[in-house]
Order: sequence, then C-alpha cells, then structure tokens
Amino acid sequence: MKKTPTYSLRVLARLMGYPDADLRAALPALREALHAEGALSAKRLQGLDTLIDSLAARDIFDVETDYVELFDRGRATSLNLFEHVHGDSRDRGQAMVDLLQTYEQGGLFLDPSQANREMPDYLPVVLEFVSTQPAAQAVGFMSEVAHILNAIYAALLKRHSLYAHVLGAALELGEQPIEAVEVPEEEALDAAWAEPDAFGGCSSKGQQRPDQPQPIQIVRRNAQGAQQNRGAAA
Repeated sequence: MKKTPTYSLRVLARLMGYPDADLRAALPALREALHAEGALSAKRLQGLDTLIDSLAARDIFDVETDYVELFDRGRATSLNLFEHVHGDSRDRGQAMVDLLQTYEQGGLFLDPSQANREMPDYLPVVLEFVSTQPAAQAVGFMSEVAHILNAIYAALLKRHSLYAHVLGAALELGEQPIEAVEVPEEEALDAAWAEPDAFGGCSSKGQQRPDQPQPIQIVRRNAQGAQQNRGAAA
C-alpha cells in the first residue's frame, strides 16, 4: 500500500502558516524535506521552490503584510475551511465538534492550553492531521475537503498568488483532481463588517437604492393634540 507523504504534507502545513522570522529560518530545511521525500511531481516542486525563494528574498514586512491581506481580508481565500461551507452559521460550530472527534479518533489531540491555538478547520492543522494518518484514511479525508481546497486554489490563482502552488500540491498528495472552480467577486471582509454611514445606513444597506431619492412623509399634527401639548408644557 502506498505510504502517506508525511513530511511533504507537514511542509505544506508550515508553508501556509504566518510567514514570520521562524518560518524564514526554516525554509532551507523545508525545501530539503520536500525534495528528499520525492512525493510531488517535478512541476509541483518547481512551483513550491518559487514560493520558497520569494519568501526568502523579499522584505519580511512586505511578506507578512501580503499574507494578512491575502488570507485575513477575504472569504474566498480564508484558510478556515468551514467558513467556505457554513460561513458564520451555527452549523459551523457543530462541524467543528465533529472534526475534533475525527482528529481524536485518528489519535490527534489539539493542546487546549494554547490560548492562541488555531481553529480545528485551519488548513495547516488539517494538513498536519492528514500527515499522521495511514494512506487510505488520508486519501479518504482529503476527498471530503477537496472541493474546498479547489475553491481556495482557484481564488489564489485569480490573485496570481504563489501560494496556489501549496494548494495544488496538497490536492496532488491527497490524490485529488484539480477542478475548475468559478470564483465569484466578493466584498472584502473589512467592508462587509463596516458600520454604515450615519443617516445613510438605510439607503446603502438594502432598504433603498443609494442612487435613488428617498420618500419623505409629512403628517399634519392634530390641532387639539397640539394645544393639549402646549398646555401640559405650560
């Protein structure tokens, strides 16, 4: 039976993490592990080498800024897989519980003492889990998330991002086909969560078209009611 490409999957998980100084220092070792295991095609390895070279050569501030802009400010490229399926609905919480149970059944337990640990559906965590599983289980698990990986892959290609090579490699290691996925235009997360302008919320957030005049209804006050109000005020 084919062996799970453990080291390559863990390298992909690491490459998808935040590109801090520790990651940059580890890049030579990550490249060596990819080539030593030889689980990927020459074309995939060449693409990953290009990404690694870019991460190593560019200014660290630019690399980190681009990473945040790419993965933290748009749903299409979110690395939290269930966000692509469930969004912010309650179903995502139950999906998290089910995923944690899958991890535990596979012998992987997330450390609850890490206050800043990532969500279970965070792609690097998912790839780390897959790397621990026997080949048949690893391929089966990857088949269940392949449609999400394909969607992220397509979104990264649309943005001309070298990180698309990581998603392509993950699909290849999971023995999943790369399928064409249409990526719709999306509103940036910052814009989606922004507060509407004062006095303009109704016209800009769906009640009326912002480019159309707003109706104003003027109601004549009852004369007797007005007199009573004046008397009460006196």
